[in-house]
Amino acid sequence: MDRKIEKKKWSTKRILTIAGIAGVAGLIGWSIYATSGGSKLNVDTERLTISEVTKGPFKETIPVNGVVMPLTTIYLDVMEGGRVEEKYVDDGAMMKKGQPILRLGNTDLELSLASQETQVYNVLTQMNISKNNATQNTIGKLNQMAEVDNALKEAERVYLLNKKLYAEKVIGQQEFQQSENAYNYQVRRKKLTDDILKQDDEVIKLMQSQDRESLSKMQNTLQLMRKKVGDLVVRAPIDGQLTSLDAEIGQLKNKGERLGQIDVTNGFKVRADIDEHYINRIYTDLAGEVTIAGKPYKLKVKKVYSQVTNGRFQVDMEFTGEAPGNIRRGQTLQVNLALSDETTATLLPRGGFYQKTGGNWVFKVSEDGKTAYKADVQFNRQSPEYYEVISGLKPGDKVITSSYENFGDIQELILKE
Repeated sequence: MDRKIEKKKWSTKRILTIAGIAGVAGLIGWSIYATSGGSKLNVDTERLTISEVTKGPFKETIPVNGVVMPLTTIYLDVMEGGRVEEKYVDDGAMMKKGQPILRLGNTDLELSLASQETQVYNVLTQMNISKNNATQNTIGKLNQMAEVDNALKEAERVYLLNKKLYAEKVIGQQEFQQSENAYNYQVRRKKLTDDILKQDDEVIKLMQSQDRESLSKMQNTLQLMRKKVGDLVVRAPIDGQLTSLDAEIGQLKNKGERLGQIDVTNGFKVRADIDEHYINRIYTDLAGEVTIAGKPYKLKVKKVYSQVTNGRFQVDMEFTGEAPGNIRRGQTLQVNLALSDETTATLLPRGGFYQKTGGNWVFKVSEDGKTAYKADVQFNRQSPEYYEVISGLKPGDKVITSSYENFGDIQELILKE
């Protein structure tokens, strides 16, 4: 006889299926919990930097890198191109004004000078010849004038005598008329000779004036040519130190090419590059400070260069009061440039957290010091040491200011000592 076999209610397969479903449900529940803002992380406080929010004096500053430069620099450019024939000093030499640095050779320029000198000499010779000819001509005219004056006086004497004799009926009318005609002729001759002599004198003066003007222009050109040849000897324009000299014997230098520079050694300035974000906030007389060998020194912005290159612009700063004596040209300094006057503000020390949060939130430590949770904050100005807090924190609050890179999206930290 057959016996009925009852089916088991809790088979192994069924148990495994139920267990699998329960595991998946648990995993889903944990994921929901983790993403819903309740994730926590145990953190050792020895690996954290915890800073306290304070209230105190604050001045907005930005750190800028500056390069030490001479207070005054005069550049040496080639005035007239040529080949370097001789060097009198080397780079780094201390120069006096007018002291020669090097000599260039330019055959074409020297030939042009010789040609100009010859032209001036020829013009001077021609002017002397013209002057002698004019003098001889004037002498001839004056001799002629003397003869005319003498003839006029004689004609006048005869005319006056005959006029008297004619009145007394001693001579006839014809003889009197001849003497009168002779006298009138000499008067007209005298006037004509005077006019000719006057015109000749004006012509001579005009020619001499034109010759002098022409000679003056040629002499000015000659002086210019001599100056150009003189510029082939490069001289120091001021007292100072010769730097960046770029010239070797036999090297060809073109007109306008930079040879080097003269640095005045009576002081230094600092030229700094600043992000264009601050261009509207930087102006002359803005104060700065630099620390050298542990001692602070004050600076002031003297010049702002408005040209922006690669997102940055430049400023020149000069030391006010005592200047450091142990700096050198080309040295790099970090200057704290003040963008505001000193005020009282709520302050949070700077830290690595900012790279993660962008200043929008922080991990604020609870009052019992056992946990830290996310808190929204808002910062305004900043300095190399502090952020200015305008909301989200108050004096006495404690904040984790070290880096948040290892926290991921954790919402709360469990602080363990």
